[in-house]
Amino acid sequence: MIGKLTGRLDYRAADHVLIDVRGVGYIVYCSDRTMAALPGVGEAVSIYTDMVVREDLMQLYGFLSLIEKEWHRLLCSVQGVGAKVSLAILSALGPDGVSRSIALGDWGAVKAAKGVGPKTAQRIVLDLKDKAPGVMAMGGTVTEAMDGPNLDVVELSEPAPAPKRMAKPASGSAAASAGALSALSNLGYGPSEAASAVAEAAANDPEAGEANLIRAALKLLAPKG
Repeated sequence: MIGKLTGRLDYRAADHVLIDVRGVGYIVYCSDRTMAALPGVGEAVSIYTDMVVREDLMQLYGFLSLIEKEWHRLLCSVQGVGAKVSLAILSALGPDGVSRSIALGDWGAVKAAKGVGPKTAQRIVLDLKDKAPGVMAMGGTVTEAMDGPNLDVVELSEPAPAPKRMAKPASGSAAASAGALSALSNLGYGPSEAASAVAEAAANDPEAGEANLIRAALKLLAPKG
């Protein structure tokens, strides 16, 4: 399996790119958000990938972060959700938005993605709600994971020139949410209620740091009355 590609971006289309790795071109399909964040043609690129292999099909899907890749994997595990629908959801919400929507049970936000009906959106939230805390917790370790060894990497034989612009693989909001989630778990809150509170706090203030998220989430978790 190919888990990551590092090479030169040779071609861009509406929904996929061609990446040259040691003279071999790999076609990689991506969400709209990932496409917008990739560098220009001729520049160096590094992207996580997920390969789908069937009798009549072999395709690569690309992601800028491990969190986005994990959500794609989980979304595709839901009945009736294929790669195309998963990428549509990630295009509409981004990985952080998917985390918040599922943690909050907000199937209406999921339904806003192209090609997603209300029944499918509700099924996604129901099936994946308990998995949201685990994916959100990845936010604090994505940077470390990217620096570690990767056995499924296809790289250039020579160092590629530094890209002029590359998106950050892990957003600050993801790391802040992961830290806040960990803190609430250490205080004894259950994974689901902690994830819901952190997701709601992050939705109310997308720029909030970890400390502010913790304070806001604690207020939401405080007994009412």
